[in-house]
Amino acid sequence: MAERSDRAPARWRRPLLRWLDGVEAGWAVPLLIACFVAIWTLYLAIAYAGGGLHPDTLEAWTLGRNFAFGYHKHPPLMGWIAASWTSIFPLGDWSLQLMAMVNAGFALYFVDCVSRQFVTGHKRILVLLLLMVTPAYQFHAQRFNANTVLLAAWPLATWCFLRAFETRSAFWAIAVGCTTALAMVGKYYSIFLVASFAFAALAHPARRAYFASASPWISVVTGLAALSPHIYWLATTGASTFTYALAHANGNALSSLGDVKNFLLGLVAAVSVAALIWFFIAGPRLKRFPADFAAMSAGLRLLFHIAIGTIALPVLTSLAAGTDLPSLWAMQGLFLFVVLVVCGARYPIERFYTVNTTVIVAGVALVAVLVAAPIHAVYRNIHGYEEGRNFFAQAASELTRQWHELTGQPLGAVSGDDALAFATAFYSPDHPYYARPFEYQYKWGLPRKTTLDRGWAALCFEGQDHCRRWMEWVSARAGRFVRREFTVQASLWGRPGVRRNVVVLMVPPQTNGAPPESAAQDLSASKRSPQ
Repeated sequence: MAERSDRAPARWRRPLLRWLDGVEAGWAVPLLIACFVAIWTLYLAIAYAGGGLHPDTLEAWTLGRNFAFGYHKHPPLMGWIAASWTSIFPLGDWSLQLMAMVNAGFALYFVDCVSRQFVTGHKRILVLLLLMVTPAYQFHAQRFNANTVLLAAWPLATWCFLRAFETRSAFWAIAVGCTTALAMVGKYYSIFLVASFAFAALAHPARRAYFASASPWISVVTGLAALSPHIYWLATTGASTFTYALAHANGNALSSLGDVKNFLLGLVAAVSVAALIWFFIAGPRLKRFPADFAAMSAGLRLLFHIAIGTIALPVLTSLAAGTDLPSLWAMQGLFLFVVLVVCGARYPIERFYTVNTTVIVAGVALVAVLVAAPIHAVYRNIHGYEEGRNFFAQAASELTRQWHELTGQPLGAVSGDDALAFATAFYSPDHPYYARPFEYQYKWGLPRKTTLDRGWAALCFEGQDHCRRWMEWVSARAGRFVRREFTVQASLWGRPGVRRNVVVLMVPPQTNGAPPESAAQDLSASKRSPQ
C-alpha cells in the first residue's frame, strides 16, 4: 500500500509530498521547525493564559539581570540567554514562552545538522517528526532552565564533534571546544557528553589517526580557554555551584538503584510514542536490525558510542557516588537514539510513512492547542498551581500599588517566597531586584542593613509557615515596618477563579517617615546570613 500510495498519491497528500521535495532545497526543514515553534508557543499562551511563567523561567531572567561568568546556584548560560532575549524582546509571558520554544526550535535544527551527516531527503524530516512526539521539545522545553538550555547545546556540540572527527580540521576542532564549553556553562551534567566524546573516539577504529592529529588537542585547549572565565569565577568565589550540585549526592546504594531504574524507565517512557510509530513504519523490516547494526557506517558507530556513553556514564556515576538521577536531566540526549534508529536503517522508507507521521504530529499539535490547552487553562483557573502561578501578576501589582501608596517611591528590592519574589521582580512595573544573594537563597537570613535602609519588601503565601516565621524574625529586627495581608484571585478570560491570601512585609526607605502599623513578637532563632 505504501508503494502504491507513493506512485499514485491521494490529492490531499500532494502538498505534503511537494513539501518533502523541498528538504534538500533547504526550505522544508526550516518551515517545519517554524510551524512547530509557532503552534507550541500558541499552546503555551492558551494553556497558561490564567497563570504566570514557571518559576524556573523567572529565575533564569532574574539571574540574567546581573551579567556574571557564574552564579551561585547554576552555571550562567540560562541567565545569559534570558538577558540577551529580553534586551531585544519586551518583557511579557508571550515573549519568554517564545524564547523557550525558539530554544527548542534551534535544538531541532541542530539535530537535523547531525542527521544530514548520514541521510538525505525525507528521512531527515522523519527524525524531527519522531522527536516532536516526545515530551522534550514542548512540555519539558517550556520550563526554561539549566536543563532545557542543553536541548540545543548538546546536538550542536555533537554535530561539531562528528565534523571534527571526520575532517580533523582546525575550524571544526575549535568549534568542538567552544560548543562543549557552552554545554558545560549550561549545566555541569554536560561533562557526561564530553566524556562520551572521548569514549567514542577511543572506541572508534580510526582513533589512532584522530589522536595523532592536532584536532583533539586544539579542541581541549579551545574548550579550556573558553571555560577559563567561568573557571576563574569558580576559583575566586568558592565554587558554590559545585556545592549546590553535590547536594544531589546524598543517597546510598539502595536509593541509587531506585534512581537508576526510574531514570531508565523515564527515558523509555519519553520515547515510547516515537518507538511505537517507528514499529509501524518498519513493520517486518525490524528483523533486519541486527544486520543493519553490524553494517553501521563508521560515523553512525561513533554516534552510537556517544549515545551509550550519555546513558552509561550517568548511571555508573549515580551507583558509585549515590547521586540523584532524574530522567529529566537526560532528555536532551534522546535525539541520539532517534537519529541512530532512523539513519541506521539501511532500507528505504516510503514517503507514505513520513506523510502519515506528519499528519499525526500535526494532529497532536492541533488537538493540544484547540482542546487540551483551553481545558488546562480552565482547570488551573479553578484549582490553581502548587507554586501559585495564577497569582503572580496580581500579587506583584498589588504589592507595588501598596508600596507606592506607603512610600511614594519605586519598589527597589524584594524577597520572601522565591516564586513570588521572582514574579514580583518580573511583573511589577518597578521591576525591583531580587534582594537575597543566591548563595544564601535557602538560609532565610536577615536582609543587610543597607537593603533595609533603601527600602525593601517581602511576600509569602498564607500557610507558608517557614516564610511567616522568617517575616516575624525580620520585622522584629527591622525597627520600622508595615505588615499587611491581601487576597488575590485568579482570572481567566473574565471568569474569576481560585483565591489565595498573600502576606507582605514592607520596610520603607529610611528617609520615609511612614509609621509602622504593627510589630512582630516572635523572635524565632535562625541562622543569620546577609541578604
